Order: sequence, then structure tokens, then C-alpha cells
Amino acid sequence: MLAALLYGREDLRLETVADPTPGAGEVVLQVAAATTCGTDLKVWRRGGHAKMLQLPTLFGHEVCGKIAAVGTGVSGWQIGDRVVANNSAPCMKCFFCQRQEYSLCPHLTWNNGTFAEFVKIPAAIVERNLWRVPDGLTEELAAMTEPLACVLHGIARSNFQPGNSVVIIGDGAIGLMFVAVLAQQSQEVYLFGGQDQRLQVGEQLGAAKTFNYRQLTDIPGTVRQLTSGWGADIVVEATGVPTVWEMAIACARPGATVNLFGGCPKDTTITVNTEQLHYSELTLKGVFHNTPTYVQNALALLASGSIPFDLLLSDRRPLKDLEQVFQEMLQRQVIKVPIDPSQG
Repeated sequence: MLAALLYGREDLRLETVADPTPGAGEVVLQVAAATTCGTDLKVWRRGGHAKMLQLPTLFGHEVCGKIAAVGTGVSGWQIGDRVVANNSAPCMKCFFCQRQEYSLCPHLTWNNGTFAEFVKIPAAIVERNLWRVPDGLTEELAAMTEPLACVLHGIARSNFQPGNSVVIIGDGAIGLMFVAVLAQQSQEVYLFGGQDQRLQVGEQLGAAKTFNYRQLTDIPGTVRQLTSGWGADIVVEATGVPTVWEMAIACARPGATVNLFGGCPKDTTITVNTEQLHYSELTLKGVFHNTPTYVQNALALLASGSIPFDLLLSDRRPLKDLEQVFQEMLQRQVIKVPIDPSQG
């Protein structure tokens, strides 16, 4: 089969590799759609990811497909089932899993390789994080389940209350998903980003106001103007840039929660004013990945059709265009692109 492999920084190669065969407890999916992700873009640019993969590796992690082969011992699934497979599953046995903090499980089973004609799903994911796609939900939208699950996890960990003023910094797919879900929950959402077309998508998804940071000299000052001089109740950082983490903290009111959601490069640091942190009683919250419950909830939200997540998707592209797609993402010409491996 044809598959994308990542060898290093911006070193992505399409190669012919052996078709996968399922072992005990595993299944193999024929990939119908594999959506690109900001994390994929960062991994491609940085040449790796500290937790999710080791090079060289099959690449891609958002997928919807049909079961093409079933290993021994698999029950409840059969060839032809249309499914979403999350890219991880917790062990359910460790210190963190016993406390239902599944995203912190040190034994997470990771899986990559969705930019290929077929992808093998490990037994732990088959058992705990494989989900049937509801009728009527397109493969392209279903493939977005994993990032939306991360967003739902982030929202659940961020102390939201009805009527909060919320600042989202970052107009990528994750920032826009935060806007969409929070606006649906009647939160007053202000979106700050760097591209007018994406900000327009944010408005379509329910942002109360949008701002192009390139046209602002003082983002925290702008936030205070919007919030009676105090700052936002909740701030979500969705860029993964350390200086923006610091700016997000500066946008927060006393007593606020700042969700530092965007993953920064390895070994980077930020500076926090201890007086502000202490006397303003700030909560700085890092949130990573998702859990099986949020994966299930994300798939149900996509299937409900209550939010037009298709606004984030460009046209399907063949696998041979994958590196060009990453270049287009880097130039911010597209948000998410469904890759169709059947087109080669």
C-alpha cells in the first residue's frame, strides 16, 4: 500500500509498504478520510513529538474508515463496519487511570499511520476507543472526532460558568472548535487571530467579536476594554507559542482560569509574575489530549449537525498532495484538509 512516513524535520516521504495484517485483538481499517491537524503540522515542522511517535514512523492520526480485517479474539466488530478509531487508549490500570485521569496515563497506547490506504488499530484502542460512525455522518466530519474530543476535554477542565467572558487566542482548527462549542453553550466568546478569512469563520461559528492581532498594539488592553476593565473570566491559548502563553495570562481578570492548551516546543519556558499569580488568585491550567468519554461525546456532537464544523474543511485531496497540503497549512491557506488515500 501507499503510505506517508515522517523521517525528520519536514522530511515526509510517500512509500510503498506492506499492507498491515491484524494480530490478536486488532483490526485493520481501510481509510476513507484522514484529516490533517495542526499537531501534524507542528510535528512535520519540528521533526517529532515527545509523546506520540518516534521516527521514522507512519504518519497521521485522525481517521474514519471501514473495517477491512479482524484479528482473532475481536468481538462486536465485523468487516464493513464504519468506524472512528482514536489515536490512543489508556491502560485503565495505572495510578492515573484509577483516578479517571486517563489523559495522564503513562502507558497510553498511541497509534499513527492514517495517511495511508490502510491502518492497523492496536488491541487496546479496539477495546476502549473504537467507535461506530452514526448513519448520515460523512467520513470527512467523522475523522475530526479526535481534535474535537481534545477541545471538549479542555472545556471540561476550565471552570466555565454561565455568562463567562471568554477569550480564545488562535484561529486554527482548535481555536475555532473552542469558539463553536462555547458559543453554542451561550458563552460570550472573543476570538483573536492573525487572518481575516479565519476570523470570518469564527464569526460564522458564533464568536461575539473577532480581532486581527496584526492590527492591535495591546491585546490585553483590548480585552480589558471589552470586560469593564477587568480582563476575561476564561482565556484559552490555542497557538502553542510561549510568548502567547504569557500574553494569555495578561488577558485574565483576577480569579480567572487560563487554559494553556496549545502545545509548545520541547524545553521551552515562560515567565509568570508571582505577585499577579498569587494576589489575583489565577488558575493556570494545562490540558492535554482527550479521554474515551470525550471521544464518544465528540462523535455524537458531530453527528448531531448542530454546529457547522464543515466550515473548517477544504476539499478532499489525494495522498500524493499531502506535502503540498502541509505547505498550504503553513501558509494558512487551508484549515483542515481531508486526505483520501484511495486516490493515491
